[in-house]
Parts: sequence; structure tokens; C-alpha cells
Amino acid sequence: MYDNVTIPNVPIASIIGITVSLIVSVGLPIVLCILVWRKTKARISSFFIGAASFIVFAMILEQILHTIVLKAAGTALRGNIWLYALYGGLAAGVFEETGRYLAMKLCMKKSLNKQNAIMYGVGHGGIEAILLVGMSSVSNLIISVMINSGQVPMLLSMSGVDDSTYQLAITQMTAISTTPFWHFYMAGAERISAIIFHIAASYLVYLAVSRRKPACYLLAILAHLLLDAVTLITASFLPILAVEAIIFLCSGAFGLVIWRMYRKQERT
Repeated sequence: MYDNVTIPNVPIASIIGITVSLIVSVGLPIVLCILVWRKTKARISSFFIGAASFIVFAMILEQILHTIVLKAAGTALRGNIWLYALYGGLAAGVFEETGRYLAMKLCMKKSLNKQNAIMYGVGHGGIEAILLVGMSSVSNLIISVMINSGQVPMLLSMSGVDDSTYQLAITQMTAISTTPFWHFYMAGAERISAIIFHIAASYLVYLAVSRRKPACYLLAILAHLLLDAVTLITASFLPILAVEAIIFLCSGAFGLVIWRMYRKQERT
């Protein structure tokens, strides 16, 4: 049974797309960290504080909330895209921006300045890119090599998996082969938009902490809510290219506004 399964080869264009997204998701945070450190003398520790904050508040605490809420709400929440987008955006905004606020107020109390706030944003957005896109890109590359070398059926049969698990693995691997190649580039493009947003939001929360302006913290939550909600809603009826363009425009506009605030503070 296993030997008769044929998975289409992964096109070279798809492999290049996966590789590009891997380079962007892992390389961009490292390059930005070095540039911010060299240009502003920000502390490298701020990068790791931002990364740790994302892991704790977004990957652990927020996921616990999702498990509880989605189990309780069931299809009532998932079946309504508007309600689901509102919930998802609000949860992400509250957890991630609160994580920023607490990290800056407690962990960066003695070193908090606008340069370290920017470095924090690079770490926050950078670890998200590495974990969400970088790791999946590595997995996709390994699977692509296995598919193109014809090793998949043999390796799965040798692993002794049951029929249902085997069929699920074949279906998932076939999806990699048949996905349009340009979709793989979109993962890297999305991370660029996300990192821009996280840097801008970090500066906004920095203002909330350093100048004791809670309105800036609430504005960061609102911006996060809107960006995530727009992403979920538009993805339900627009092609992926249009969705990524909208995300980039929204993140870029937000980043430009915050950049002007940053420059204004620098001049004054």
C-alpha cells in the first residue's frame, strides 16, 4: 500500500520561496539587532527581553486563554468571522501589549529609553518570525528534499505508523507540493510587516511607561486589535496577495506615524 503512493515533486520555485522566507524570518531580526545596536548603542539584553516577553505572554499565556475560550464557545465563536476576528485581535493586543508594558516597567526599569524600546521591538517581532515562520520553513525544506528524493513512502512505512496517520502525512506533504510557489514568499513578506508593527508598538508602549501616559498603552492595544482583525477578516474573502498588501500598508502607515514621533522626540 505504501509503495503505491506518489507525491508530486516540490517545484524549485517553491523551494526558493521557502528559502527566502527562512532567510527573512531568521536573518532580518539578526540584521536589525546588529544595526540598532551599532547605530543607537541600545543594549542587546533588550532584544532578549522582548523575545522572552513574546514567548511568555503570546505563546504561553495567550494560548491558555484560547484553549479555555474556544473550548467553551465552540463553533459559536469560530462560525462568526467578525466575532472571531474581534476576539483574536483583542486577545493578542491585550496579552502582547501588556507583556511589553510589564517588561519595560519591571525588567527594563533602569535601562528604559527609546533606543532600548526599539531593540525590544526587534526582539519581540524577531522571535515571533523565527518561531512561526523560520521553524516551519526549516520543516518545509526538509520535507521538500524528502519528497523530491522519493524517500517519503519508504520512511513512513519503516516508521510503522497506522493507516490514518500515514494518509494524513501524505495529505500534508502533498499540500506542500501543490501550493502555488508564490505563497511561500508571502510568509516572509508578512514577517516584515509584523516586525515593523512590533517595533512601532514597542515605542508607543515605551511612551506609556516613561511618560506615564496610559492612553499610549491603550492605543497600542487598539492598533494590535485592528491589524489582527483586519488580517483575519480580509483573509476570509480576499486572495492572499491582496491581504498581504493591506497588512503591509497598515503596518507601514502605523510605523511611519511612530517614526515621526520618534524623530520629533530626538530633535527636542
